[in-house]
Amino acid sequence: MSAYIKAISYYLPFNVLTNQELERQFPEWSAEKVSAKVGIEHRHIAAADETAGDMAYQAAKKLFSEHRIDKSCVDFILLCTQSPDYFLPSTACILQDRLGLRKNTGALDFNLGCSGFVYGLSLAKGLIVAGMARNVLLLTSETYTKYIHPSDKGNRSIFSDGASATLVSTEGFAEIGEFVFGTDGSGAEGLIVKSGASRHPSVYDDLHIDESGNPVSGDYLYMNGPDIFSFTIEAVPEMIHSCLLSNGLKQDEISLFVFHQANMYILEFLRKKIRIDKDKFYCNLREVGNTVSSTIPIALREAQQACLLKGNIAIAGFGVGLSWGATILKMV
Repeated sequence: MSAYIKAISYYLPFNVLTNQELERQFPEWSAEKVSAKVGIEHRHIAAADETAGDMAYQAAKKLFSEHRIDKSCVDFILLCTQSPDYFLPSTACILQDRLGLRKNTGALDFNLGCSGFVYGLSLAKGLIVAGMARNVLLLTSETYTKYIHPSDKGNRSIFSDGASATLVSTEGFAEIGEFVFGTDGSGAEGLIVKSGASRHPSVYDDLHIDESGNPVSGDYLYMNGPDIFSFTIEAVPEMIHSCLLSNGLKQDEISLFVFHQANMYILEFLRKKIRIDKDKFYCNLREVGNTVSSTIPIALREAQQACLLKGNIAIAGFGVGLSWGATILKMV
Protein backbone atom coordinates (compact mmCIF):
# COMPACT_ATOMS: atom_id res chain seq x y z
CA MET A 1 0.00 0.00 0.00
CA SER A 2 1.17 3.52 -0.80
CA ALA A 3 0.67 6.73 1.16
CA TYR A 4 -0.21 10.12 -0.28
CA ILE A 5 -0.56 13.75 0.73
CA LYS A 6 -4.23 14.49 0.20
CA ALA A 7 -4.48 18.10 1.41
CA ILE A 8 -2.47 20.85 3.15
CA SER A 9 -3.57 24.02 4.95
CA TYR A 10 -1.78 26.39 7.30
CA TYR A 11 -2.40 29.06 9.89
CA LEU A 12 -0.34 32.17 10.67
CA PRO A 13 -0.91 34.40 13.73
CA PHE A 14 -2.42 37.84 13.23
CA ASN A 15 0.47 39.86 14.71
CA VAL A 16 3.23 40.74 12.23
CA LEU A 17 6.79 41.95 12.89
CA THR A 18 8.18 43.94 9.96
CA ASN A 19 11.74 44.95 9.12
CA GLN A 20 10.76 48.57 9.74
CA GLU A 21 9.78 47.68 13.31
CA LEU A 22 13.07 45.84 13.81
CA GLU A 23 14.93 48.90 12.51
CA ARG A 24 13.18 51.12 15.06
CA GLN A 25 14.31 48.77 17.85
CA PHE A 26 17.80 48.19 16.41
CA PRO A 27 18.80 51.35 14.46
CA GLU A 28 22.14 49.81 13.48
CA TRP A 29 20.19 47.33 11.30
CA SER A 30 18.33 49.00 8.45
CA ALA A 31 15.22 47.34 7.05
CA GLU A 32 17.09 46.91 3.76
CA LYS A 33 20.03 45.23 5.51
CA VAL A 34 17.77 42.73 7.26
CA SER A 35 15.96 41.94 4.01
CA ALA A 36 19.22 41.45 2.13
CA LYS A 37 20.80 39.34 4.87
CA VAL A 38 18.00 36.89 5.69
CA GLY A 39 15.49 37.41 2.85
CA ILE A 40 12.59 38.01 5.24
CA GLU A 41 10.35 41.07 5.49
CA HIS A 42 7.44 39.86 7.61
CA ARG A 43 7.25 37.46 10.57
CA HIS A 44 4.04 36.28 12.24
CA ILE A 45 4.12 36.39 16.03
CA ALA A 46 1.83 34.34 18.26
CA ALA A 47 -0.21 36.33 20.77
CA ALA A 48 0.84 36.17 24.43
CA ASP A 49 -1.99 33.74 25.21
CA GLU A 50 -1.76 31.81 21.93
CA THR A 51 -0.13 28.38 22.14
CA ALA A 52 1.14 25.83 19.62
CA GLY A 53 -1.99 23.83 20.40
CA ASP A 54 -4.19 26.82 19.57
CA MET A 55 -2.44 27.33 16.24
CA ALA A 56 -2.56 23.63 15.33
CA TYR A 57 -6.29 23.69 16.11
CA GLN A 58 -6.81 26.61 13.72
CA ALA A 59 -4.75 24.92 10.99
CA ALA A 60 -6.75 21.69 11.32
CA LYS A 61 -10.07 23.54 11.23
CA LYS A 62 -8.91 25.34 8.10
CA LEU A 63 -7.90 22.01 6.51
CA PHE A 64 -11.34 20.49 7.10
CA SER A 65 -13.09 23.61 5.78
CA GLU A 66 -10.87 24.46 2.79
CA HIS A 67 -10.75 20.93 1.43
CA ARG A 68 -14.21 19.77 2.55
CA ILE A 69 -12.77 16.95 4.61
CA ASP A 70 -15.07 14.97 6.89
CA LYS A 71 -13.17 15.00 10.18
CA SER A 72 -14.69 11.64 11.12
CA CYS A 73 -12.28 10.04 8.61
CA VAL A 74 -9.23 10.85 10.77
CA ASP A 75 -7.73 7.74 12.37
CA PHE A 76 -4.60 9.25 13.92
CA ILE A 77 -3.22 12.67 14.95
CA LEU A 78 0.51 13.39 14.87
CA LEU A 79 1.63 16.74 16.28
CA CYS A 80 5.18 17.95 15.77
CA THR A 81 6.08 20.68 18.27
CA GLN A 82 8.87 21.78 20.59
CA SER A 83 6.55 24.14 22.44
CA PRO A 84 3.72 21.89 23.72
CA ASP A 85 0.86 23.34 25.74
CA TYR A 86 1.88 21.20 28.75
CA PHE A 87 4.65 18.79 29.72
CA LEU A 88 1.77 16.33 30.00
CA PRO A 89 -0.67 15.37 28.62
CA SER A 90 0.25 15.33 24.94
CA THR A 91 -1.16 18.32 23.11
CA ALA A 92 -2.34 15.92 20.39
CA CYS A 93 -4.69 14.32 22.92
CA ILE A 94 -6.16 17.71 23.77
CA LEU A 95 -6.59 18.45 20.07
CA GLN A 96 -8.55 15.23 19.56
CA ASP A 97 -11.15 16.59 21.97
CA ARG A 98 -11.05 20.21 20.75
CA LEU A 99 -11.51 19.12 17.14
CA GLY A 100 -14.32 16.73 18.03
CA LEU A 101 -12.59 13.68 16.56
CA ARG A 102 -13.59 10.08 17.27
CA LYS A 103 -12.43 8.61 20.57
CA ASN A 104 -10.88 5.65 18.77
CA THR A 105 -8.45 8.08 17.10
CA GLY A 106 -4.76 7.62 17.96
CA ALA A 107 -2.85 10.73 19.05
CA LEU A 108 0.74 11.58 19.93
CA ASP A 109 3.20 14.46 20.01
CA PHE A 110 6.73 14.19 18.70
CA ASN A 111 9.50 16.66 19.46
CA LEU A 112 11.42 17.80 16.40
CA GLY A 113 12.15 21.14 14.79
CA CYS A 114 13.19 21.98 11.26
CA SER A 115 13.16 18.36 10.02
CA GLY A 116 9.85 17.62 11.77
CA PHE A 117 7.53 17.69 8.76
CA VAL A 118 9.63 15.15 6.86
CA TYR A 119 9.81 12.88 9.91
CA GLY A 120 6.07 13.31 10.40
CA LEU A 121 5.40 12.20 6.84
CA SER A 122 7.46 9.08 7.48
CA LEU A 123 5.49 8.26 10.64
CA ALA A 124 2.19 8.84 8.84
CA LYS A 125 3.28 6.73 5.90
CA GLY A 126 4.34 3.95 8.29
CA LEU A 127 0.91 3.92 9.94
CA ILE A 128 -0.81 3.69 6.56
CA VAL A 129 1.49 1.13 4.95
CA ALA A 130 1.23 -1.06 8.07
CA GLY A 131 -2.56 -0.93 7.83
CA MET A 132 -3.00 0.78 11.20
CA ALA A 133 -4.64 3.90 9.74
CA ARG A 134 -6.13 5.13 6.49
CA ASN A 135 -6.12 8.87 7.22
CA VAL A 136 -3.49 10.57 9.39
CA LEU A 137 -3.75 14.21 10.43
CA LEU A 138 -0.18 15.51 10.56
CA LEU A 139 0.10 18.82 12.42
CA THR A 140 3.15 21.03 12.86
CA SER A 141 3.05 24.03 15.19
CA GLU A 142 5.72 26.15 16.81
CA THR A 143 6.03 29.31 18.89
CA TYR A 144 9.79 29.82 18.86
CA THR A 145 9.37 33.59 19.21
CA LYS A 146 8.29 33.05 22.82
CA TYR A 147 11.79 31.66 23.52
CA ILE A 148 13.74 34.56 22.00
CA HIS A 149 15.15 37.38 24.14
CA PRO A 150 13.72 40.77 23.09
CA SER A 151 17.24 42.10 22.43
CA ASP A 152 18.26 39.17 20.22
CA LYS A 153 18.04 40.91 16.85
CA GLY A 154 19.59 37.97 14.97
CA ASN A 155 17.03 35.35 15.96
CA ARG A 156 14.16 37.84 15.98
CA SER A 157 14.91 38.67 12.34
CA ILE A 158 14.62 34.99 11.33
CA PHE A 159 12.01 33.12 13.33
CA SER A 160 8.27 33.28 12.89
CA ASP A 161 5.34 31.40 14.43
CA GLY A 162 2.88 29.25 12.48
CA ALA A 163 1.15 25.91 12.10
CA SER A 164 0.25 23.52 9.32
CA ALA A 165 -2.21 20.67 8.87
CA THR A 166 -1.65 17.88 6.33
CA LEU A 167 -3.91 14.93 5.64
CA VAL A 168 -1.88 11.85 4.71
CA SER A 169 -4.08 9.15 3.21
CA THR A 170 -4.40 6.12 0.95
CA GLU A 171 -5.03 8.51 -1.96
CA GLY A 172 -4.12 12.07 -2.80
CA PHE A 173 -2.23 14.43 -5.10
CA ALA A 174 1.32 13.41 -4.09
CA GLU A 175 2.68 9.92 -3.46
CA ILE A 176 5.24 9.85 -0.64
CA GLY A 177 8.51 8.20 -1.65
CA GLU A 178 11.46 6.68 0.19
CA PHE A 179 13.12 8.55 3.06
CA VAL A 180 16.64 9.28 4.20
CA PHE A 181 17.40 10.53 7.72
CA GLY A 182 20.33 11.76 9.75
CA THR A 183 21.12 12.70 13.35
CA ASP A 184 24.14 14.21 15.08
CA GLY A 185 23.34 14.77 18.75
CA SER A 186 26.87 16.01 19.38
CA GLY A 187 25.66 19.31 17.90
CA ALA A 188 22.67 19.62 20.25
CA GLU A 189 23.94 22.77 21.96
CA GLY A 190 24.24 24.60 18.64
CA LEU A 191 20.50 25.37 18.78
CA ILE A 192 19.00 25.02 22.23
CA VAL A 193 16.91 26.37 25.11
CA LYS A 194 18.66 24.98 28.17
CA SER A 195 16.31 25.73 31.06
CA GLY A 196 12.74 24.70 31.78
CA ALA A 197 12.80 20.91 31.37
CA SER A 198 14.06 18.09 33.61
CA ARG A 199 17.79 18.61 33.00
CA HIS A 200 17.56 22.12 34.41
CA PRO A 201 14.00 23.00 35.54
CA SER A 202 14.88 26.30 37.22
CA VAL A 203 15.95 29.41 35.37
CA TYR A 204 19.66 30.06 34.85
CA ASP A 205 19.30 33.84 35.22
CA ASP A 206 22.66 34.12 33.48
CA LEU A 207 22.02 36.74 30.81
CA HIS A 208 25.18 38.29 29.38
CA ILE A 209 26.23 40.04 26.19
CA ASP A 210 28.74 38.23 23.98
CA GLU A 211 31.58 39.77 21.98
CA SER A 212 29.24 40.40 19.05
CA GLY A 213 26.78 42.31 21.21
CA ASN A 214 24.18 39.51 21.31
CA PRO A 215 22.30 38.53 24.49
CA VAL A 216 23.10 34.96 25.59
CA SER A 217 21.29 33.00 28.29
CA GLY A 218 20.30 29.43 29.05
CA ASP A 219 16.75 30.75 29.54
CA TYR A 220 16.35 31.83 25.90
CA LEU A 221 16.82 30.37 22.45
CA TYR A 222 20.50 30.16 21.57
CA MET A 223 21.72 29.52 18.05
CA ASN A 224 25.38 29.19 17.09
CA GLY A 225 25.04 30.52 13.56
CA PRO A 226 28.46 29.48 12.22
CA ASP A 227 28.10 25.93 13.58
CA ILE A 228 24.57 25.53 12.16
CA PHE A 229 25.76 26.88 8.81
CA SER A 230 28.71 24.45 8.71
CA PHE A 231 26.47 21.52 9.58
CA THR A 232 23.94 22.49 6.94
CA ILE A 233 26.33 22.86 4.03
CA GLU A 234 27.97 19.53 4.91
CA ALA A 235 24.85 17.42 5.58
CA VAL A 236 22.27 18.68 3.09
CA PRO A 237 24.06 18.07 -0.24
CA GLU A 238 24.87 14.49 0.81
CA MET A 239 21.30 14.00 2.00
CA ILE A 240 19.91 15.11 -1.37
CA HIS A 241 22.30 12.76 -3.17
CA SER A 242 21.25 9.84 -0.94
CA CYS A 243 17.56 10.68 -1.33
CA LEU A 244 17.82 10.66 -5.11
CA LEU A 245 19.60 7.29 -5.02
CA SER A 246 17.01 5.81 -2.66
CA ASN A 247 14.22 6.87 -4.99
CA GLY A 248 15.96 5.81 -8.21
CA LEU A 249 16.07 9.35 -9.59
CA LYS A 250 18.59 11.72 -11.12
CA GLN A 251 18.75 15.37 -10.17
CA ASP A 252 17.45 16.52 -13.56
CA GLU A 253 14.31 14.43 -12.95
CA ILE A 254 13.31 16.69 -10.05
CA SER A 255 10.83 19.41 -11.03
CA LEU A 256 11.05 21.40 -7.81
CA PHE A 257 13.18 21.44 -4.65
CA VAL A 258 11.44 22.60 -1.48
CA PHE A 259 13.89 22.93 1.41
CA HIS A 260 13.30 24.01 4.99
CA GLN A 261 13.10 27.80 4.78
CA ALA A 262 15.95 28.59 7.16
CA ASN A 263 17.10 31.93 5.78
CA MET A 264 17.95 33.16 2.30
CA TYR A 265 21.72 33.18 2.83
CA ILE A 266 21.78 29.47 3.68
CA LEU A 267 19.28 28.56 0.97
CA GLU A 268 21.20 30.37 -1.76
CA PHE A 269 24.46 28.78 -0.62
CA LEU A 270 22.87 25.33 -0.77
CA ARG A 271 21.27 25.99 -4.14
CA LYS A 272 24.59 26.93 -5.67
CA LYS A 273 26.52 24.11 -4.00
CA ILE A 274 24.02 21.45 -5.15
CA ARG A 275 23.76 23.20 -8.55
CA ILE A 276 20.01 23.61 -8.58
CA ASP A 277 18.54 25.96 -11.18
CA LYS A 278 16.76 28.99 -9.72
CA ASP A 279 13.51 28.09 -11.45
CA LYS A 280 13.53 24.70 -9.70
CA PHE A 281 14.24 26.06 -6.22
CA TYR A 282 11.22 27.27 -4.28
CA CYS A 283 11.44 29.99 -1.63
CA ASN A 284 8.65 31.79 0.23
CA LEU A 285 10.59 33.27 3.14
CA ARG A 286 9.87 36.92 2.43
CA GLU A 287 6.32 37.08 3.73
CA VAL A 288 6.36 34.11 6.13
CA GLY A 289 9.77 33.80 7.79
CA ASN A 290 11.25 30.68 9.37
CA THR A 291 8.31 28.83 10.97
CA VAL A 292 10.53 25.84 11.91
CA SER A 293 8.62 22.55 11.30
CA SER A 294 5.92 24.34 9.29
CA THR A 295 8.13 25.88 6.59
CA ILE A 296 7.95 22.96 4.15
CA PRO A 297 4.17 22.34 4.30
CA ILE A 298 3.48 26.09 4.02
CA ALA A 299 5.80 26.27 1.02
CA LEU A 300 4.16 23.21 -0.56
CA ARG A 301 0.69 24.71 -0.13
CA GLU A 302 1.76 28.02 -1.66
CA ALA A 303 3.55 26.25 -4.53
CA GLN A 304 0.41 24.18 -5.12
CA GLN A 305 -1.73 27.30 -5.29
CA ALA A 306 0.74 28.76 -7.80
CA CYS A 307 0.40 25.57 -9.93
CA LEU A 308 4.11 24.74 -9.46
CA LEU A 309 3.72 21.18 -8.20
CA LYS A 310 4.33 18.69 -10.99
CA GLY A 311 6.51 15.67 -11.59
CA ASN A 312 8.88 14.84 -8.74
CA ILE A 313 9.29 17.21 -5.79
CA ALA A 314 12.26 16.86 -3.44
CA ILE A 315 11.67 18.06 0.12
CA ALA A 316 14.37 18.36 2.78
CA GLY A 317 14.37 19.46 6.42
CA PHE A 318 17.44 20.17 8.54
CA GLY A 319 18.32 21.90 11.80
CA VAL A 320 17.84 21.60 15.56
CA GLY A 321 18.86 18.25 16.98
CA LEU A 322 20.99 18.14 14.93
CA SER A 323 18.53 16.37 12.67
CA TRP A 324 17.87 16.06 8.96
CA GLY A 325 15.58 14.18 6.60
CA ALA A 326 14.40 14.14 2.98
CA THR A 327 12.01 12.39 0.65
CA ILE A 328 10.47 12.63 -2.81
CA LEU A 329 6.87 13.54 -3.50
CA LYS A 330 5.58 12.20 -6.82
CA MET A 331 2.67 14.17 -8.21
CA VAL A 332 -0.20 11.99 -9.45
